[in-house]
Amino acid sequence: MAHHEAVRRVEGAGARLLGEAQPSLPVPLYRGESVCDEHQEPLKLFCEEDQTPICVVCDRSRTHRAHTVVPIEEAAQEYKTQNKRQKVVSEFQQLRQFLEEEERLLLAQLEKLEKEIVKIQNDNVTKMSEEISRLSDLISELEEKCQKPASEFLQKGKFLQPVEISPELEKRLRLSSAPNALTLFPVNVTLDPDTAHPRLILSEDRKSVRWGDTCQLLTTNPERFDSWACVLGSEGFISGRHCWKVEVGDRGFWAVGVARESVRREGEVSFNPEVGIWAVQWLGLFQALTSPATALPFSQVPRRIQICLDCEWGQVTFFDADNKVPIFTFPPASVPGERIYPWLWVGAGSQLRLCP
Repeated sequence: MAHHEAVRRVEGAGARLLGEAQPSLPVPLYRGESVCDEHQEPLKLFCEEDQTPICVVCDRSRTHRAHTVVPIEEAAQEYKTQNKRQKVVSEFQQLRQFLEEEERLLLAQLEKLEKEIVKIQNDNVTKMSEEISRLSDLISELEEKCQKPASEFLQKGKFLQPVEISPELEKRLRLSSAPNALTLFPVNVTLDPDTAHPRLILSEDRKSVRWGDTCQLLTTNPERFDSWACVLGSEGFISGRHCWKVEVGDRGFWAVGVARESVRREGEVSFNPEVGIWAVQWLGLFQALTSPATALPFSQVPRRIQICLDCEWGQVTFFDADNKVPIFTFPPASVPGERIYPWLWVGAGSQLRLCP
């Protein structure tokens, strides 16, 4: 009975494997039978030459005597192994074909992309060359006309029309002269204790200032602000371009900006350009301290503010120091040509710090 069950398992496995793959030499297993048709003996052996199950009587017969015969269980196991090997090889061949096709497609796409990039680069070079050539011709023409006598130059009675500048060139010129170019000239600002209101407490490194609980007993000093809690930077500027950053935090009220050297220190002082202060302020509302004040449309007040001073243009610009977004610009010629100092106003509960 054990041999009968073995034969049935081999036949069942063979049938299933035949459904998956066709072997080169099919095994004619007998479905539904476990004994030899000729001798009525159990099919315990397998003839490798004839590729068929046989019984022990068949094995001793003249037909199979010289053939290679193995136990049917061993033949079934070898058959399964062979089919599994063929299946694995077939799957790997399909996978290799798939990967080769994917590689071909990706290489084709990469080649196409490289050609597009080269074309764009060549187009840009051509456009820039044409622009340079056009401007060179224009410069040569203007230089030639500058050599002519004024009377001859004006006799034609016509003036050159403004030269049209390409949008890209105009953009580059605007960026090169924009206030954010000031970030190239950072300065190390410290605070001047001789100008600090008695309510203000400066850190030892003079980089930080906070609102104190009480007024300090300080010597009388004409440079000191005596009514508003203000303080100036130690160094003033009369030429060049300079910028620095102030960390304002998220508590209390404050104002940051610049002030001219002659700003009034005694008594009540208005914070606006008329008295010599150019600043932005947080007092429950984010404002530029123009006259009247200008509300600034920011949903969230910056935590750090960058102040940029251009003494040549007389211009002050404020940026969000964390994302470089412009906050407000006092237009050119707003700041007079006298020495200008960093300026801070520290409200109750606030602390300001000058950043590196």
